[in-house]
Amino acid sequence: MVERNAVLGVVSVALGMVLSPGPNMMYLVSRSIGQGRRAGLVSLSGVVAGFLVYLAAANLGLAVLLAAFPRVLAVIRLAGAAYLLWLAWQAVRPGGVSVFAVRDVPPDPPRRLFAMGLMTNLLNPKIAVLYVSVIPQFVDMSRGDVLLQGVVLGALQIAVAATVNCSIVLAAGGVAGFLAHRPGWLRAQRIVMGGMLGVLAVALAVGGASS
Repeated sequence: MVERNAVLGVVSVALGMVLSPGPNMMYLVSRSIGQGRRAGLVSLSGVVAGFLVYLAAANLGLAVLLAAFPRVLAVIRLAGAAYLLWLAWQAVRPGGVSVFAVRDVPPDPPRRLFAMGLMTNLLNPKIAVLYVSVIPQFVDMSRGDVLLQGVVLGALQIAVAATVNCSIVLAAGGVAGFLAHRPGWLRAQRIVMGGMLGVLAVALAVGGASS
């Protein structure tokens, strides 16, 4: 069965990934602020469905396929790094808007909210890299059913991500209200988020080059 160190490792990685700003967080926060918590939770259900798609694909051999063609993984890493750098620039550029800034967004029906949450996660380079190259490292061939280990570890990642993202959705409105009357804090938040995105982009690019 799954080793305890593997459980702790996956949980730690999952926390680090979900707490670093990225497409999922930005979409969920913007939708929660613009349309309310219910819309944020419906969007989150789409994000969770995206995790389940990755979980199923990885355990049906996608990770093995991409490992056999490392250039494909390198392309995923570099594309993800470029995308995160673009998000970092959007956060810190002059006239940029904080992810927690209150803005008007057209209300979407639940079906579209779910679909957008799903697509945002499926196109999230961080999650592709997580399931293709990170979680498989915690599977121990000597500890029995590899498929079961992969499912358990993936389920742990989904549980961590869903819990943290749900907290973000529920708190987004309050955080936005706090920051709305504090422009200095909004600027600081933009700079911190942009810096974190930039660091993550460089780490992704360096990881791709070293592999």
